Amino acid sequence: MLLTREPVRVNPRRVTLAVAAAGISSFALLYAPQPVLPQLAAQFQLDPGGASLAVSVATGALALAVMPIAVLSEMVGRRPVILTSVIASVVLGLLLPLAPSYSVFLILRAIQGVAIAGFPGVAAAYLVEQLGRKGVAAAVGAMIAGNTVGGMAGRLVSGFTAGPLGWHGALAAVAVVALVCAVITVVALPASPVDPAKTSRVRLGDVFAGLKAAVASRVLLAQYAVGMLAMGSFVALYNAAGFRLTGKPLDLSPAIASLVFLAYAVGSVSSSMAGKMIARFGRVRTVVVGLSTTIAGAALTISDFLPLVVLGFLVLTGGFFAAHAVANGWAAAEAPENARGQVAGLYTLSYYLGSSVGGTTGAVIFGHTGWTWLVVFTAVLLTLAMGAVLSVRRR
Repeated sequence: MLLTREPVRVNPRRVTLAVAAAGISSFALLYAPQPVLPQLAAQFQLDPGGASLAVSVATGALALAVMPIAVLSEMVGRRPVILTSVIASVVLGLLLPLAPSYSVFLILRAIQGVAIAGFPGVAAAYLVEQLGRKGVAAAVGAMIAGNTVGGMAGRLVSGFTAGPLGWHGALAAVAVVALVCAVITVVALPASPVDPAKTSRVRLGDVFAGLKAAVASRVLLAQYAVGMLAMGSFVALYNAAGFRLTGKPLDLSPAIASLVFLAYAVGSVSSSMAGKMIARFGRVRTVVVGLSTTIAGAALTISDFLPLVVLGFLVLTGGFFAAHAVANGWAAAEAPENARGQVAGLYTLSYYLGSSVGGTTGAVIFGHTGWTWLVVFTAVLLTLAMGAVLSVRRR
């Protein structure tokens, strides 16, 4: 059970810097293989579904590990978990280019997914402890914006260096960027205001009571559904994007194709604006508009006219991150005091389980039926997510 006490006054800028650096490091590493999936497929003779496992095994392992790590953070504190996460994930990132086979590569990616789980699984709860409930909405928006920058930077570095350096050098370059960010996190991350001596007396029964509270609310269950379904759709589209852009009829080079990840800049803006959108339209409307925008953007990418495809990725990325920022902040704000870590863990579990299952399923659909049916698949998932949010609108 998280002990309730007033947060110690900290420098919000220092907290923001440290958490943003951790997010950049974690998400750059997590999605670095996405731009080089066609190269991995060519070297190891894989279809798009098999190549997508380079992303999905890490996100799947993250999903499975996030709840145990969230529970652990209740006992040892958030800061040690976050620091261990960023350091271990960087070390594994430096080892990935040395993998002698695709099987070993996937094993390292799975372990890296477990390591990365320590940051997204406890970051929202850490921010509540540091800044209080009133500051959590803006702080979560800033955190997601940092995560977005990390995901974009990792993909761009990987995509642009894959040509001259191959996928080995591309992943090594991302690991070096992540190492710099990890050092910033280690230096800047403030200590948790919760007394470690008291958290060591947390009872397992209290942890399970918090978990029960985290699944007792229909509002919280709706946010888990949004995280799972929306993220599954989003990753499915981006896992197949490299194959789509470098294949017929667009025929772009890997470096040029990787420019599609600049669309994440739009996501960074839309997620940071989530608080203003909520104030004007309310949470339900903001999430529904975000998900609807994602569907509209995905539909635009069906065209073979490159500018329209690019516009589609810009639109769908902005819509997705707006919806995700609202759902994540909503879950954090609705979390009972004895279940903050469990709610953060369950949202993250849902989010990355959707990434793993949806990403691979989407890649398989693309490999067998093409891009149009992939878009149809993602539209169905996003519509289900809207239904989940609308089901709790009166609450």
